[in-house]
Formats: sequence, structure tokens, C-alpha cells
Amino acid sequence: MQLTFYGATEQVTGSCFLLQTSKAKILIDCGAVQGEQACATTNLDDFPFEAASITVALVTHAHFDHTGRLPKLVRDGFNGIIYATTPTKSLAHIVLEDSLSVMRDQAAKCGHGVPFEEADVVVCMAHMKGVSYGEQVEIAPGVVAMFHDAGHILGSSYITLSVDGSETASGKPERIVFSGDLGNDNTPILPDTEPLDHADVLICEATYGDKVHDDMVTRGDKLATVVNSVIGRGGTLMIPAFSIERTQELLYELDILLGDKKIPEVPIYLDSPLAIRATEIYRDCKSYLVFDHPASNDGDFFAFPNLHETLTQQESQAINLDHRPKIIIAGNGMMSGGRILHHMLRYLSEEKSGLLIVGYQAAYTLGRQIQDGAKVVEIFHDKVTVHATIFNIEAFSAHGDRTKLTKFIYPLHGAVPKIFLTHGENDIKQRFADYLKTQGITDVTIPRLNQMFEL
Repeated sequence: MQLTFYGATEQVTGSCFLLQTSKAKILIDCGAVQGEQACATTNLDDFPFEAASITVALVTHAHFDHTGRLPKLVRDGFNGIIYATTPTKSLAHIVLEDSLSVMRDQAAKCGHGVPFEEADVVVCMAHMKGVSYGEQVEIAPGVVAMFHDAGHILGSSYITLSVDGSETASGKPERIVFSGDLGNDNTPILPDTEPLDHADVLICEATYGDKVHDDMVTRGDKLATVVNSVIGRGGTLMIPAFSIERTQELLYELDILLGDKKIPEVPIYLDSPLAIRATEIYRDCKSYLVFDHPASNDGDFFAFPNLHETLTQQESQAINLDHRPKIIIAGNGMMSGGRILHHMLRYLSEEKSGLLIVGYQAAYTLGRQIQDGAKVVEIFHDKVTVHATIFNIEAFSAHGDRTKLTKFIYPLHGAVPKIFLTHGENDIKQRFADYLKTQGITDVTIPRLNQMFEL
């Protein structure tokens, strides 16, 4: 049995792993690379394997860096089943549709093509089959898959593969676990990550493997402090938020803060068509969510009287006509595109305004430049001086920190004999590996792109 790492090795994004047995080729995730320099064409590249040779695909969750090349996989000849949880299937559909629009805009500016078209998304979704948490699925002879709640976003999973001993180097049945992205514990709207029972091989994310997040319990108070600081001086608070999970958590926290009268009732604009569509799916999938606070009078955790959802471009542009202090939540989260750029162009140079970072900022993105303290940035070819106050609340990250990851790596029944660290910048993965060694976990490998291992 062979495991090859075709993505998320020297960076956070582009999740793609191939497990090959004597009878099947199993692809775990098929994500796009994000955060590259402008006009990069990595996502247009041919796959390093024959798409038609893949037996089955498994998807950990709906984020673009885990699903973004699935339509291209189908377009290039894949004809098997794509397994994912039912909410992931719903969210992946809108993510892929939205991403195509963004990629077309980028392609028009840069003069290159797009990796897939609408018809490919339609065919891709026809291949996708929704499964439940805890459901056993024999995906290939001698291989049984199970999806477990990862607590990262709605429908997110870590995937266990139970492999027959005829396929393993040890000659004994083994369990291989792919973490996908693991969420924080005590997130207000999601269950905690299901504890890992046991694993013989663990492929584990390490996005925040060298950091300990702010206390989750106090993040609402920190958000209130930021809001009151900016609104109190008459400014506009911009929140570039990822459309899935981060936005819904922000809406939930704002609903609570407004109900408790901890922040003023200023206009709040949700300026992201994808986030608005995703929030509808969250409303439809409440059985997958856990709320730690009573709903407001309208019974909807994701809506309140002063929230304005701006679906159309005209509605988005009309926000400029509102000169009152306000909050704007807009995509995208890394500030590498989307409507947030128009608001940053207008407000980033104002001393009274603020920008709140609530998620990971990949290298080369505008968000990373601002997070690293850039005083002048380029937006739509204009030089903008950063006078707005930059805030950061890491507790809103959908990725678990070093403490959470270490807890996951210690399963309920015995230590994991072999660990591969993925989804992280190289220096962060190395620091996390060094930390794990101080905790007695010594067999930790940081794979390189396209590197293959015998299992």
C-alpha cells in the first residue's frame, strides 16, 4: 500500500492525498491552491496522476482548498463516486459555483483559462454521494471508510480508513486517519471534534501547530471591544470573513452582543452572496449545530433587525451611501479578491475605521501583508496607505491550535505509531514536530510534495 502527498505539503492549501492498494486508488480531497502570487496558474496544471484511474474520492469538507479541483478531476476522466457528508455536498455545490465566477474574473485579467466550467460542476455534483457521520462505507475491496465530525465547519470530517491486513506492510489490519481540518473546541455553533479512538497512521493538519489561540470563552467580549472602539469614534469596521463558518460564527456572536446590549445597534452589512447562501444552508442543517445561547426574539441565530444582506452588486455599492458608523462583513477572508476590496479601498486609509482579521492569511495575500504590518498596500492598482486600526482575534479561527491538535493526536486507545504533518507552512510544521517530540511523540514526518511512502 502506498500513500502519496500531492498537496498541502509545503503550504496550507491544495489538499490532495492518494492511497493506493492492490485493488484501488483512493483520493482524499482534491483541493485548489490558494494564496499564490497574482496570475498563478497552478490550479490549471495537469494532475500528477491519471484522473480516470482513480477508483473513488473522499472529501473531508467543503472549503475550496479541499474541493476546488473536483470538477476538473471529473472533466479529466474520473468516473467514480465522491463521498462526503450531506452538508458538505450542499456547501460544496455553492462553493464551486462561486469560485468559478471568481476564477473567470482572474482569468480575464491575467489572460489564462479556467480549470472547469459550469457543466463540470453539474457533473461533479452528480458523482457526489452524501453519507452520515459514523456510517461505514466499503469504498474498495478491503477498505472501509467512516466520516467523523471534525468540528471545523458544518459537515466537516476527519476520515478513518480501516484497511485489511492483506494490503498492509505489517500484514495486520490497520486504521489510517486523515484529519482534514480540525476545529477549535468550545465553538459556540459546532460540536467539538469527535475524539479519535485509535490510529496506526495519522495524516494531521498543522496550520496553527505553533500557536495557542485566545480563550474561546472571551472572544465575544473581545469582539465587543473592537466594535465599540471603532464605532465609538464614528468609523467603519471591516471584517473580511470566510463565507463558510467564520461568517456564521460572527453573526451568532453579534446577535448575542446586541441582545445583551454590549454593542450599539448600528447597521451591519453582510456583503457576500456566497456567505448569504451558505447561511441558508446552516439554517437548513440546524440538527448538525450546537447553540450555547438562547435564540433572539426572531428565533434565528443568524439574523437580527439591523442586519442587511446585500446579494446584488447594486446593493453592495449602495453601502457607500450609508455614512453612519457601521460594520461590513464581506468576502473574501484572505482579502485576495471579492467585495471586501472595494470597502478597503474606501475605508482602509481612514484613521477612525478598523479592519478585524479573524482567520488564517496565506503567504502572498493582501491579508498577510496587512497582518504583517504593511503601511502601504495596492488595491485595484491604487496605492492605499493603511491608517485604519488593524485588529486580530485568533479565537475566531476555524482551525484548532497547538493544544487542540496535540489533544487529538493522543487518541483514546494508545499512541499513534506514525504521524505525517500537512496543511501548514514549513517552519510551523517543523516547530510543531519539535514540540510533539517533547511530548514523547517521535515518529513525525513532514512530507514533501509528490513524496510517496510505503505503508
